[in-house]
Amino acid sequence: MRTGASPSSPRRRSAELPSPRPAERARPSRDPRFLRALRDVDPELSRLLKKVPLDARPPLAPEWMRCEMLERHRLLEEARILPGTTVLEVGAGPHALTTVPLAFAVGPGGRAIVTERARWGRFREIIDASGLGDRLRPITCDARRLPLRPDSVDLTVCVHAVRSLVDEAGMRRVFREMLRVAPRLFVAETLPIARSDAQRAHLAMYDLREPVFEATTGRKDDLHYLPLERLERLIEGAGGTIERRGVLEPDLPHALAYFPLTLVEAIPVARTRSALRARWRSARRSAARFGTDHPPVGFLSALRRPPLHIRRAGR
Repeated sequence: MRTGASPSSPRRRSAELPSPRPAERARPSRDPRFLRALRDVDPELSRLLKKVPLDARPPLAPEWMRCEMLERHRLLEEARILPGTTVLEVGAGPHALTTVPLAFAVGPGGRAIVTERARWGRFREIIDASGLGDRLRPITCDARRLPLRPDSVDLTVCVHAVRSLVDEAGMRRVFREMLRVAPRLFVAETLPIARSDAQRAHLAMYDLREPVFEATTGRKDDLHYLPLERLERLIEGAGGTIERRGVLEPDLPHALAYFPLTLVEAIPVARTRSALRARWRSARRSAARFGTDHPPVGFLSALRRPPLHIRRAGR
């Protein structure tokens, strides 16, 4: 589920989700949660989301991409993007989940520059279906060294990509780059808190991803969600001054934490494999009983902090 925004994240394993079943792609879900969420949206946004392909990947409903884009649209509303501006996205990912609502937000006179290190996947297919490709400039690059001049964009955003930045040092480096190329950044990430059984079921599965991926590949990916206060300190350490903070309750289903048991069975160390297998089965039982809903999402908007000599001169 997570992006290639990472400066050193491993290529995503194809076993994380089953392959789509072609016969099911055009068959909408009957899940009332999806139907309700996708019905109660702005008509223009609704028309856009209906262009996004259905994609049946059990346990995901065919509308999972549309639902994820709706959640990101709600987050980007908190970024207060003005139509006609130029916005940089760090970590586009293979399904353009933030890119499509970002292109919608900048409008026909705006531009979204979207970065990804390696995993473009179905990005072009989904963008073509959305009809918003003329608003985009995709760049393959390392987010720690953005190929842009200082202040060349109006805003930088990193939505649900922080957890793929390997470690906190990498996060600070990416945030520093974001603040170099724009005077303002917006970061949003799921929080490690749950207010319902369905949210706890999501966290039970998601918290397995980091240890399972590290045990099978030797590399870190999909880090545990960070508290909002920790993200705030990382941004401040990168030279940002927090101007706004908040928490969004998506009230949407969310099954993207899922990965198949075969990945656990590939762990070479027997004791580790056995412990994580038991946790995986417990998490799947919780998901079957309660479903999996999106936990609260924290967001932070920050301004670039002026250099020290300028701050002193302004006193």
